Amino acid sequence: MPIGVFMLAFGVFVVGTGEFVLAGLIPQLADQFAISTGAAGQVVTVFALTCGIAAPLLTTLTARWSRREVLVAAGAVYLLGSAATALAPSFPLMLAAQFTAAIGAGVFVPNASVSAAAMAPPAKSGKAIALVVTGFTVAVAAGAPAGTAIGAEAGWRTTLWLATGLAALGVAGVAALVPRSLRVADAGGLRARARPLADRRVLALLATTLVAFTAVYIPYTYIGAIFEPATSGDGLRLALLMVVLGVAGTAGNLIAGSLADRLGGARVVMAALGGLIAALLVMPAATGAFASSLAAIAFYGVVAFAITTPQQHRLISASPGGAAVVLSLNQAVLYLAIALSGIVGAAGIDAFGARALGFVAAAIAAVALLLSRDRAPRSPDHARPSDPCAIADHRVDTEQ
Repeated sequence: MPIGVFMLAFGVFVVGTGEFVLAGLIPQLADQFAISTGAAGQVVTVFALTCGIAAPLLTTLTARWSRREVLVAAGAVYLLGSAATALAPSFPLMLAAQFTAAIGAGVFVPNASVSAAAMAPPAKSGKAIALVVTGFTVAVAAGAPAGTAIGAEAGWRTTLWLATGLAALGVAGVAALVPRSLRVADAGGLRARARPLADRRVLALLATTLVAFTAVYIPYTYIGAIFEPATSGDGLRLALLMVVLGVAGTAGNLIAGSLADRLGGARVVMAALGGLIAALLVMPAATGAFASSLAAIAFYGVVAFAITTPQQHRLISASPGGAAVVLSLNQAVLYLAIALSGIVGAAGIDAFGARALGFVAAAIAAVALLLSRDRAPRSPDHARPSDPCAIADHRVDTEQ
């Protein structure tokens, strides 16, 4: 595997850590800027919403650039936003800085995936994409908890300065190791990218993604507030909860991918959603003690992350000829779901308190289950998202 692919995975790890660590820092941000937990949670909303908008728009506008130019520019913008966030003297300025960082992240991540596929040998394109996506998994399982622990000991600004330093290494590595002439086939303008939305099956599946992951990310975004009774505000305990969540989520995603090959994506998604509802309903009762919180977060992690890969199976099988475009739309919808989780979670805290957010998320997950059930009989589910023919038919010759 070309070393540049590993550097792209590192870049995705860096921006993923910068995104996911925000959830662990929300209690500190609320204290620092003397605002409510719900208001502090909007830093997640701004980041995710900006990523969702920036990814399709700016990727389309830069379609004729070499991928190295796009990746270096996106990484530099993220680095600038991360540094500005660490320096921000007020919460509004922090939101503006995160808006900047999110533009870079929103462009970097999808382009890292397609670039990895184009750099790898044809038979290993799928593995290259999987390696890059693993950067996000490691960010959830290790990067975000480590950043939360560092923030608890040395302050949230220290966490963000470390993220900025890692981003600088990533930009330098991409500039040195990604081929200068790397290009991929243009998927067309925004109209062409939006064409799959005319397919009602694809639209329904994207709606399922939106609703399901809004439910999934409400507890993640406000994990500090929900589990405050168990952690007593201890950042190290919160970091341990995030480690358990990341490890459990990784296991859930791997198990679900294997089951989807045998049972079909629709069945696995529906089973995972059923488990998610159960996990969210028991979560409020488990937050009184740290041991029960660990068990609850592990259960939630397995079923929540078990939705991701089977849902991609379903989307690819619904539109096999436009797999890359459909998956990019799915990624934008995922970012929108994260943004909605910040808004809905803040409203839930104001209305019912943080302890009741599990019930709010469970109700949303039930809607996702109904949406998924409507589409289950009509979707063949055996396309593999790791199939290089389904995802990347854009191989080009490259040179350093």
